[in-house]
Parts: sequence; structure tokens; C-alpha cells
Amino acid sequence: MKSARHTRQSAPAELEERIGYRFRDRSLFLCAMTHSSYINEHDGTCYERLEFLGDAVLEMISSAFLYEHFPDMREGEMTRLRAELVCEAALSSVAKELGLADYLRLGRGEEAGGGRKKPSILCDITESLIGAIYLDSGRDVSEAERFVKQFILKDPEELNYPDTKSLLQEQVQKEGGSVSYELVDRKGPAHAPVYTVRVLINGTAAGTGQGKSKKNAEQAAARSALELMRHQDG
Repeated sequence: MKSARHTRQSAPAELEERIGYRFRDRSLFLCAMTHSSYINEHDGTCYERLEFLGDAVLEMISSAFLYEHFPDMREGEMTRLRAELVCEAALSSVAKELGLADYLRLGRGEEAGGGRKKPSILCDITESLIGAIYLDSGRDVSEAERFVKQFILKDPEELNYPDTKSLLQEQVQKEGGSVSYELVDRKGPAHAPVYTVRVLINGTAAGTGQGKSKKNAEQAAARSALELMRHQDG
């Protein structure tokens, strides 16, 4: 009888249901889950080329997403936020959420060394899976984009924003000033509130922001104040 792990590698129906995509060419999926250590012991192709492709597709999708959702964010801030969204820790977390390690093919040495739990490998197979979806869908980026938005980018309100509150605090303290925040408004039903927060620098209003939580609204207010200060300096 085949092991459960081997069965899953051969027919990943559970995973396809989980990600909402059915592979036309299962060999692409197998390749996406195949580590180079496995190829040293068996025939086949490892995921490295698919990982390279998936990384490029992910960068394009995440860049377009940030450009669309944050029209006032500068290039440097978008670059930093993109790096946070697609870093090794973030992508390995997605792999864990989807259970990709169950489908991973490793050589005996890598298996014994705990390769199935290594963040670097889990990150790699998340990117290679994106590359496989992109190719399997006929190079139609929409399927890869749907996957990325569902499992990596998610709700823009819940993204790991750059810590603009700390950046503002540091900048104002250099001049011996102080920063404070006040809740201006809270609207909407209990299950979906919208908070409006005002940031004050030395007691004077310097920006406002909105968010689904007070924390996000404060970050947005700080970003607004930083943008105003940059315009004034420019």
C-alpha cells in the first residue's frame, strides 16, 4: 500500500480544493514540490526554475497591488512594504497554512535533517507553486494573482504596514517635539467599524487617517503627517 504522503504527491486533490485551483498538468505541481536533494537520488526536475519564475510573478503582482491600493505611498515605502509581505517568514507561513510540506519531495539526507520544516524550503515551494500555477494556466496571470491575493496579500487594511508611527515619533523627537493621537470618529456596525484618528504634533493637528482598527487608523494618520512634512520640506 502506498503511504499517505506518496498518495498526496500523486493526486493532490485536497490541496487543489484548498487553493481553489485544479492543475491540468500534474507534473508541474510535482516539480514545484521537488527539492534538489530528491533529484540527487531519483530522476526528475527540481523546483528551482519554477521558484525563479514564481518569485518574478509574485513581485509583479505584489507591486501592482501596492501601486493600486496605496496611491500616496512613495517608492521607497512601497519597496519596504513589498519586502515585508513576501519575505521568507511570510511565505513560509503561507506554506504552513496550506500544508505544502505534506507534498514536498526530499532526499533522504534533507529529510533526516528536518528539511520539511525549514523556513527557506517552505518559502521556496510557495514561490514555485506560484510559478507552476502561472504556467499551468497558460501564462494567464489572473490565476496566480488570485492565489497571491487570497493567501499572501489578503485584506489591504490588515497588511503589515511599515511602522509609520515610530518613524513619525523619531522624526518629531529630533526636534524636541511630541506626538499624540486622538479618536475623532467611529462609524459602521459593530462587526465592521471604521475608525478615524487625528495625529497631533506639539498639540497641533498634523494629519488624519482611517482604518478598521484604531491601530491601523493611527498608522494611516502618521503616514498622512509624514507625507505633509515631506511636501513642506520639498
